[in-house]
Amino acid sequence: MTAPDLVNLSALIDDAKCFALVRQHRWPEGVRCPACGGTSVVRDGCDDRQVHRQRYRCKGCAGRFDDLTGTVLAGHHQPLRVWVLCLYFMGLNLSNRQIAQELGLNGSDVQAMTEQLRRGLVAKAAPVQLGGGVEIDEVYVVAGHKGQPAAVAKRGGLGAAADWRERRAAARWRRTSRRSSA
Repeated sequence: MTAPDLVNLSALIDDAKCFALVRQHRWPEGVRCPACGGTSVVRDGCDDRQVHRQRYRCKGCAGRFDDLTGTVLAGHHQPLRVWVLCLYFMGLNLSNRQIAQELGLNGSDVQAMTEQLRRGLVAKAAPVQLGGGVEIDEVYVVAGHKGQPAAVAKRGGLGAAADWRERRAAARWRRTSRRSSA
């Protein structure tokens, strides 16, 4: 398959559908103000850069907000379709490097996006409530100093990590002790 035969997913998804999807999942019973929770909300134009991003004004608190206010997706320069595709690729269990390649983005940008999406998912998840008893059968005792090289006593000499001043002082001490013993 040649490069022109491949289908680019980002070309198939448009911003209008993505914003409609966000509105549908965020406000299934209708638009609500994120500040006061009021339902008396009027449309207040569209965003200058993203024409499908609807602005709203609350009649109750006179607050202004848009489709993404108060979400993980708010305040970013990437278009919403890129965020939706990133979330889709995360669901397919693709690595950050593969997602960056698919979306044509820098790896550090994708890393920041996936971290933010994961933090948002964790924040929305219900806390796990554990119950029942805990049983312990055996005790594991660490025998030795594996993984703790500072705790191991060095034998024979100063070793490679010694400072050059310490080595010079030790050599001087050896020379003077040989002379005095002879």
